[in-house]
Amino acid sequence: MKIFCIGFQKTGTSSLRDALSEIGYSVTGVFGRKVPLDELRDTYVERGLEIASRYDAVEDMPWPLMFRELDQHFPGSKFILTLRDSDRWYNSIASHFGHEPYHIQQLTYGEDAGAPVGHELRYRKVYETHNDAVRAYFADRPGDLLEFWLERGDGWDELGAFLGRDDIPTGRFVHTNSSSQRHSIYNRARRKLSKMGILPYAGMDG
Repeated sequence: MKIFCIGFQKTGTSSLRDALSEIGYSVTGVFGRKVPLDELRDTYVERGLEIASRYDAVEDMPWPLMFRELDQHFPGSKFILTLRDSDRWYNSIASHFGHEPYHIQQLTYGEDAGAPVGHELRYRKVYETHNDAVRAYFADRPGDLLEFWLERGDGWDELGAFLGRDDIPTGRFVHTNSSSQRHSIYNRARRKLSKMGILPYAGMDG
């Protein structure tokens, strides 16, 4: 049984990846970073199917764009749609990517919308349309799709029940790649570089 996490980035995909890894699944993430846009657009489904064959689970981009092909190629798989309030989702992706264009964003949101800042309406529409399309696709197969809302308190109980596992952890669910974690990592890196003389020391970020 394959597990396909088909929620867009910044919806808890990293937390789900680490949770699945913790309970024994081999998980892979984003692919196509080094593939030019035109080539990726033509080959991402073929590439993805080959990569997915080698892992128990996948998450991040551009996996959500090929959920139909994954379902057809790997019958009997489980699909997890990580979800987040649209406002919080957009604010998070805009904060993370800013004005910087990224070709996987172009693949997802359109060639003219490589960065979230300045394209809010497009990003929101694509995000919400994807979520609606997934729900419609699995409407008559509720046992194959889990809608997973970390911000609403979903965690080990929901994941375990969906996967038919009674041997998973209890208590607080994994929470990976939060803004506070990234900020903490950034500050530790700055302090280390300061000690090495590469950056001037700053006790607090300005």
